[in-house]
Amino acid sequence: MGRLLAIDYGKKRTGIAVSDPLKLIANGLTTVPTAELLDFLRDYMAREAVECVVVGWPRQTNGEPSENMRRIEPFINRLRKLYPQLRVELYDERYTTVLAQRALLEGGKSRRALRDDKGLIDYVSATIILEDYMRSTPAL
Repeated sequence: MGRLLAIDYGKKRTGIAVSDPLKLIANGLTTVPTAELLDFLRDYMAREAVECVVVGWPRQTNGEPSENMRRIEPFINRLRKLYPQLRVELYDERYTTVLAQRALLEGGKSRRALRDDKGLIDYVSATIILEDYMRSTPAL
């Protein structure tokens, strides 16, 4: 039994969130430069059992894939090749950035702090993706 790991994949930075081992709680983990993502995942999965990786599926409001999908597909293919036993799922990430910004502002962060630390939004977005996935998949 392993953790769930969520990825909010970005062109420059990628937010990462994980569940607890019982898959009850989603926690923001970190933000890493996208170029270092596979190295980070290799190190993390060497230390922690991961059952499933949930990758944010970038879609436009009309349901069509967004431009970022062309970067995500090669990443997913590489991940599946490196870890063939690992379940990798796409999950709708529409509006997660807006929800993350709103949550951080309501939590007391200033707009300036959000501009200065964009990585904060990325890992909160990954946390929202993971929370939504966990809520929508009751038989984890």
